[in-house]
Amino acid sequence: MSPRALRPVDLAREHGLSTQAVRNYEDEGILPPAERTASGYRRYTPVHAQALRAFLALRPGYGHGVAAEILRCAHRGETGTLFRLIDGTHAELLRERDTLAEVTAALGALTADPQAYPVTYPARTSDPQPCPRTTAEPQPYPGTGARTGTGTGAGAGTGAEPAVGALARQLGLHPASLRKWEAAGILRPRRDPATGHRRYPPEAVRDAYVARQLRRGGFPLDRIRVFTEQLRGAGDADALGGVLAEWHARLHRRSRAMLAAGRELDAYLDLVGGPGEGGG
Repeated sequence: MSPRALRPVDLAREHGLSTQAVRNYEDEGILPPAERTASGYRRYTPVHAQALRAFLALRPGYGHGVAAEILRCAHRGETGTLFRLIDGTHAELLRERDTLAEVTAALGALTADPQAYPVTYPARTSDPQPCPRTTAEPQPYPGTGARTGTGTGAGAGTGAEPAVGALARQLGLHPASLRKWEAAGILRPRRDPATGHRRYPPEAVRDAYVARQLRRGGFPLDRIRVFTEQLRGAGDADALGGVLAEWHARLHRRSRAMLAAGRELDAYLDLVGGPGEGGG
């Protein structure tokens, strides 16, 4: 007996979608091709209905693009590629979870006991080496309200906005490191309108100290950029606790969504023949 025919509206009503959205999903290859009636109307089946359930379940955890490609692989029988997409997304989520744990620990050390930091810093091959003429020890984070530079000249600070040379000396770094971090989107200094020189307001000073700590912990620049963006969004280190909690909650929701989606995808694979040895 042929499977029960379903109309686009039947699939749409189950999920509160428009019929055009259902048709678009078929056009994108998210749903397998539907048969057409003599008059050209689409005829869907329970297989299409389950494909749509699987895609909508996958999307919150895997994102639209990956979820769509998982379904396309399932239609083509490319289960090897399908499982690689799933495994890759789980690995990506684990890396983000590790990042959250590490930056939480790093920020806790930075804000709880800044005086406890070691005053020597290991060299890193990916950052320019400290200037040989810099003899000052790296200083602990002075806080966003501190005055962090004194003196005159191009390398001096102006109140709470040190220039690049002054901030580099405080951090025990070469000024080129700060320029590299700026290019990576980690630091956002302003330009002195009179001289064009970089000046680092308190928030940028804070970000520089955070970046130094994370570089010491082995963080790559792209991950540090993500963290400082989170920090800027919170406004200050104290408020970041709420941001980190929301980050953790978002990862938790994503993990649960990925877990729940497995049931719907497994049901769809059963309908189309189950996992085979398809490559890709």
